[in-house]
Amino acid sequence: MRALVVEELSADYSGCVVKDIPTPEPKPGEVLIKVRAGAVNFPDLMQTRGEHQHKPTVPFVPGMELAGEIAALGDGVTGWNVGDAVAAGARGGFAEYAVAPALGLHAKPAGLSFGQAAGYPVAYLTAYVALVRRAQVQPGEWVLVHGAAGGVGLACVDMAKLLGCKVIAASASDDKLAVIEREYAPDATVNVTKGFKDRVKEITGGRGADVIYDPVGGDVFDESVRCIAFDGRILSIGFTSGRLPVLPVNYALIKGFSVMGVRAGEYGRHFPQKGAENIAAIWAMADQGQVKPRVDQEFGLGDWQAAFDTLSERKVVGKTIIRPDL
Repeated sequence: MRALVVEELSADYSGCVVKDIPTPEPKPGEVLIKVRAGAVNFPDLMQTRGEHQHKPTVPFVPGMELAGEIAALGDGVTGWNVGDAVAAGARGGFAEYAVAPALGLHAKPAGLSFGQAAGYPVAYLTAYVALVRRAQVQPGEWVLVHGAAGGVGLACVDMAKLLGCKVIAASASDDKLAVIEREYAPDATVNVTKGFKDRVKEITGGRGADVIYDPVGGDVFDESVRCIAFDGRILSIGFTSGRLPVLPVNYALIKGFSVMGVRAGEYGRHFPQKGAENIAAIWAMADQGQVKPRVDQEFGLGDWQAAFDTLSERKVVGKTIIRPDL
């Protein structure tokens, strides 16, 4: 099979190559999936450089989210059949075939394309854990979403609207904000390059945002501290800006707000029952057509670097997909 293989860790992807490798065999409890779509996430880029907390041993095939059709069943697998359309969290999604644990499979919702299904679970699970489990948002609360054009940010815009919140979508691009406004109808938008503290306070009637969803960090976090409402919650999702912010805790004391770290997968590992409920909840939303995961662009396996560049160069609104069949 053809696959994108990371043979050496490198800052410029020079250790990555598309090549023919043996098709994997499913072990007991696993299935072999013919990959129709693999979603590109920032951790995939980081893993090619050895910068992510999960460091696979080289050589390895990146790609943690995929959708496709079951091609073979490992011993002991029940409840699934060859040909079933599924989505899965797996290792090695940027290839023509990949193996995944059968227990982690989900039937592809009929209303989602393979690309939408591949890019759905990580982003929407992060948004769900952040908003429901950590912030415990209430209908009518103001939610400021930074990085709103990215995969996890756009999922939060979609999820917050579904939960009855008032949403302010924030991005550094007016063009991206126009797409979000047209397709997701947030209550307001702000361009962070022009400063957003005063605009957020104006939108919220001087109160500030009740919840701030921050996958960016850096200067965005610093300014967010200045427009969080009293008793508000700042959700720290990641640091795509490249700078880890430092909080002067007297700000938290005076304004009475909390900073909450969000790691959706780790939350489920610490609280298995809640983790199972979280996963069931997001897939139920997809099955019922309540959410709108957005695929921005799709690339063939041979164009993997162009696909990666859409994330590293901040060109994407929603998710970028690699399709081995293109």
